[in-house]
Amino acid sequence: MALNFIATESKELTPRITVFGVGGAGGNAVNNMIDKALEGVEFVVANTDAQALQQSKSRARVQLGVKVTEGLGAGARPSVGASAAEETLEEIIDHLAGAHMCFITAGMGGGTGTGAAPIIAQAARELGVLTVGVVTKPFAFEGAKRMRQAEDGVEALQKVVDTLIIIPNQNLFRLANEKTTFTEAFAMADDVLYQGVKGVTDLMVRPGMINLDFADVRAVMDEMGKAMMGTGEATGEDRARQASEKAIANPLLDEISLNGARGVLINITGGHDLTLFELDEAANLIREKVDPEANIIVGSTLDPEMEGAIRVSVVATGIEAQADAATLDVPRRRLAEPLTPAAHEAATEQPQEEAVAHDAYQEPVFEPRPEYVEPEPQPEPAYQPEPQRPAARVEPQTEYVHRGQGNPVQNEFDLDAVLHEQPQYEQPQSWQDEAGGYVAPRPHSAGSPSPETLARLRAAVAKQPEAQQRQAPCPPEPTQQPEQRGRFGISSLISRMAGSGGENNAQAARVQPPVHSYDDEPAQRASDDRIEIPAFLRRQAN
Repeated sequence: MALNFIATESKELTPRITVFGVGGAGGNAVNNMIDKALEGVEFVVANTDAQALQQSKSRARVQLGVKVTEGLGAGARPSVGASAAEETLEEIIDHLAGAHMCFITAGMGGGTGTGAAPIIAQAARELGVLTVGVVTKPFAFEGAKRMRQAEDGVEALQKVVDTLIIIPNQNLFRLANEKTTFTEAFAMADDVLYQGVKGVTDLMVRPGMINLDFADVRAVMDEMGKAMMGTGEATGEDRARQASEKAIANPLLDEISLNGARGVLINITGGHDLTLFELDEAANLIREKVDPEANIIVGSTLDPEMEGAIRVSVVATGIEAQADAATLDVPRRRLAEPLTPAAHEAATEQPQEEAVAHDAYQEPVFEPRPEYVEPEPQPEPAYQPEPQRPAARVEPQTEYVHRGQGNPVQNEFDLDAVLHEQPQYEQPQSWQDEAGGYVAPRPHSAGSPSPETLARLRAAVAKQPEAQQRQAPCPPEPTQQPEQRGRFGISSLISRMAGSGGENNAQAARVQPPVHSYDDEPAQRASDDRIEIPAFLRRQAN
């Protein structure tokens, strides 16, 4: 008797992390991480340029916008990049399905990264994936137009990601010298993403004395806004303090300060010679610089290859730029909130001053009126009649007074007439509303998905076809019959005097064809009335 043994399928319950490179800069960052053999993550590259996509070292590739761009790129136009991502939305969702965390890396200012990255982030958000954006801003020599496009892309991406890390390329000059090559400079920027992803994955994948899971990472990075990533490594006696200071002082980040951070993730990696005092010193140095009520999660992993060295990786979330914190005395408002009360009061001060000015002008106008008009309690009716206007104009004094003091009253009436004739004077109110929400007045920004795209996205996420909403035909409105004139004859008079249902008879008479003939032939009304009188009297007698 043969025994058949069937091996049971073992499903590893490990977090799935995806790195999504968008555009040329995102593809270069992915190639850099693949060269460094980063483990525990999956790489996906998306681009509108078919030539650049073929040079990628990632196996998973997404050609964006075959119909829109035909593989020739977006031409530094974010609207084209957004349209290309919307066209390939279903394929993007297939690569994001099943992921727990997604790093979206792109270069802001161009066409594909600026336009497609927010669309991909929106798709990941709909799937419930923890989304972290790591983007770069252009150099100063690339011009103001490209910088404005980058700012718009950052603003659109920040609305749909949980955490955003910004690396200005201009900060590369802080680390570069005269002999630093162009390739080495960009490798420094890519290394920030590599160290951040490695620090997060090591906490969840590598075994350690203080192990963390994906839920801890989500608690720190979920809905936290701007963030910073830093890694420092040192050796020697004072290695713990030096590694922590290097991790905090990252010169490549966008003037981000650790002060006020609401969530901090610390990963301390070392060999078997890592002591408890070194772990305490490295964590306390970071704790002193963040918010006292911050959510601090500390993890420690062991790496046999790091004997004699220590590496500290920090991910701080919920922080704002140092420049914004210095200029704002009050907490920064959100986009959904209205304008600050100071701006509203400044806008309402002008109408109050104008009202006071009008009152000041009206006082001398009301004083001379009793001299020319006898009734004092009613100055306005005495001023409005036309016969008195010529009398006032004949006298030189009255004419001079009306020119000097009565002018504000006349201008006020003229202004009201102009306001009624020209409604465009209401534009300042809508202009103030534009200041309340910076993005609201724009019809369609480069990174904001259209309603049709959101419908496709939700349908693809739910794995269900889009429901065809059929509108039930509205029942036709009943046409009202034109009112016909009632008979104003002797019969109608007698019916009203007798108290009979004259209204019902009139309605019935409107429907009957004899009524139309009765209206069309007015010559026969007298004879018809004489014929109807005996019949009606006989019905009343019965």
